[in-house]
Amino acid sequence: MSLIKSQTVTINKSNKEVFNFISDFNNFASLMPSQVDDIKITQDSCSFSIQGMPTIKLKIFERKPYSSVKMKNEDGKLPFNLLCSLKNINETQCIAQFHFDAELNSMMKMMLAKPLANFLNLLAGKLKEIK
Repeated sequence: MSLIKSQTVTINKSNKEVFNFISDFNNFASLMPSQVDDIKITQDSCSFSIQGMPTIKLKIFERKPYSSVKMKNEDGKLPFNLLCSLKNINETQCIAQFHFDAELNSMMKMMLAKPLANFLNLLAGKLKEIK
């Protein structure tokens, strides 16, 4: 397994608020970078394209209240899981981190590690800005 993580970010919201936000893909569009095209969203799934990449189809398959949301790619070409983990700091702050987990050969990992880390860091950074 190849594990790529975002930076850990401190969010000025409770873990409950962030969990409720990230648990609904309808909110996920606000986290997406400008390079994302063709977004289709329901509460439990979303699909989108990033310039030059195939369409990604995510589905939420596990919610652990106030601590994590697990998503998986529904397209079998590159099976992976995406996890958003949350940890409470106090009543008004929590920390969050995204984890990408997939079976990647060494060549794929070399090609994807930096763009994926950048994408995960962008998601984490935008998560800090949620209202």
